Amino acid sequence: MLAPTLLVIAVVLLITLNTAGVALTAFQLPGNWLTAAACAAFAWYRWGAEHWSFGIPAVAIVLGLAALGELLEFITGALGSATVGGSKRGSILSIPAALVGAIAGSLFIPVPVLGTLVGAAAGGGLGALAGDKWAGRPWGQAFKAAGGAAVGKVTGTVLKLIVGVAQWITAAAALIF
Repeated sequence: MLAPTLLVIAVVLLITLNTAGVALTAFQLPGNWLTAAACAAFAWYRWGAEHWSFGIPAVAIVLGLAALGELLEFITGALGSATVGGSKRGSILSIPAALVGAIAGSLFIPVPVLGTLVGAAAGGGLGALAGDKWAGRPWGQAFKAAGGAAVGKVTGTVLKLIVGVAQWITAAAALIF
């Protein structure tokens, strides 16, 4: 009787962790990787089960989606500044500055997700601005690059969140089918 109970507990834990993964992604934290790790652990737990197994294809898809989310977030953040003529320094500085901004936004803007997103966009923009000024760009061009970096960061976060939802759906489908 213990085995079916443990399975139910494992399924509930998987769904809870995957939901937490989507929420963490919205807060600029590595939620997509939490989802991937939870799915891999569940697959390991169910390895060799006769019925209702969570297979390698589902885990591979969830892992691939986690990597895709990271790639999309990185590319859109860097391209946001570069597409409006920003410097490489600005693009590079926008990445850690967006992380610091996300933390500050979460602390100082007490609206869940919105504070984090606004902080990340502002931080990314300020990082791009600082990098472009360091590269010797005029203020007008530096502000344009900062706006591009902010838009790129928001776009990347939204895409990564969409990927997190796709991971959740993939795991749920693997549990059902």
